[in-house]
Amino acid sequence: MHAEDGTHTHAEHDDATTDAAARDIADVPAIEVINTVAVHLLSAAAVKCGLADDPESQLDLDEARKLINALAGLVTASAPDLGDQHARALRDGLRSVQLAFREASPIQDPPGKGAGEKYTGAVS
Repeated sequence: MHAEDGTHTHAEHDDATTDAAARDIADVPAIEVINTVAVHLLSAAAVKCGLADDPESQLDLDEARKLINALAGLVTASAPDLGDQHARALRDGLRSVQLAFREASPIQDPPGKGAGEKYTGAVS
């Protein structure tokens, strides 16, 4: 739908943007999408574990636990499809944020009950 002045409406612009994004994502291999999402989760978890520029204001272990759980589920479920090279790198990153979470936690979770350990087993 065009506005009275002949320009496109906001809704038309959104539809065109969505169509372009759908076409773009259709060209991206699944492994690349999974890796990208995993890296975003990993980065966000690291920040929430206090591993960024301003740990005092960015530390949020409740948020970190959620992100690590999501990352652990994604990595565990997708590892067979990713291949050893990709899966190993993601597992290493996951283990690093799990250990950072454990170190930042004032109250330690029992072994196997820490962030993401439901999916990965106990991390030490």
